[in-house]
Amino acid sequence: MKFKIDKVFKEELKDLFMLVIITIPAWNEEQILGAVISEIKVIMDQTKYKYKIHVQDDGSTDNTVRIAKKYGALVHLNERHKGLADTFQAEIKYCLELNADIIVHTDADGQYPAEFIPKLLEEIEKGNDLVIGSRFTGKIENMPLIKRFGNMAFAYVFTQLCQTKITDSTTGFRAFTKNVAKDIYFSTNFTYTHEQLIRAARLKFRIKEIPIYARKTRESHLMKGPFDYAIRAWINIFRIYRDYNPLAFFGKIGVALFTLGVLSSLWILYNYLDTGMVGGIPRVILAAMLILAGIQIMLFGLLADMKK
Repeated sequence: MKFKIDKVFKEELKDLFMLVIITIPAWNEEQILGAVISEIKVIMDQTKYKYKIHVQDDGSTDNTVRIAKKYGALVHLNERHKGLADTFQAEIKYCLELNADIIVHTDADGQYPAEFIPKLLEEIEKGNDLVIGSRFTGKIENMPLIKRFGNMAFAYVFTQLCQTKITDSTTGFRAFTKNVAKDIYFSTNFTYTHEQLIRAARLKFRIKEIPIYARKTRESHLMKGPFDYAIRAWINIFRIYRDYNPLAFFGKIGVALFTLGVLSSLWILYNYLDTGMVGGIPRVILAAMLILAGIQIMLFGLLADMKK
């Protein structure tokens, strides 16, 4: 006898075997980590998802590890303090070893309310590959002005680079499929939030934003400060832009130098026609060097684009 299984039941059956791992990077978070884990449990226990909570400890010297285990989280340890990007990569590796189907990343400081985790998962179920919680389409509680401006600037750059509308490129609150986790590697040592978005967009993964609100918290223990973060982030943005769009990156530099060289040459020519004097050999040499450098850099960008 054959039984027909309707589509809804098939989806529900699939959900029973789908493992969601909620991963949290932590460094000396003994004061708040227990409350964060408890909040996640309260929310997730009301959902249909099979889940585990994972804490990636980044060399804590307080009771972070003991508290994480006390509240039932799986704990994996860095052998020493490595920083945010390396910790994130370690999280992904361990989650894949646990056969995660969906990975949810949140912070240990409690700034991202757990109530939004099911909303991230719902968007993954709709066919999206990477879903991020945007604090700029929701409500932000007293975000420092420099951090707010930095986020907006980064979001603009990424939107232009990826041709994907992104309002909050620095949010650490995100969910992604195991395919995203497997296919995206990281070359930078700090701004994993930016790099994951860029690489996901370039690999044609479906990216979605949902509005969230973020609580006011103290500065992250995993970052030295907003200025340090901004400097490193911009450096990495240029590196990624160079690697993923070398023709545009080197082309713009080359065109700028070439244009300066041509304008300098025109000024020298005008001065010669007007006064009968060249105006100095150094100016001629500088103009020629600018033109040659511009051409060489444009050709370099073309070659890099061909080998990309």
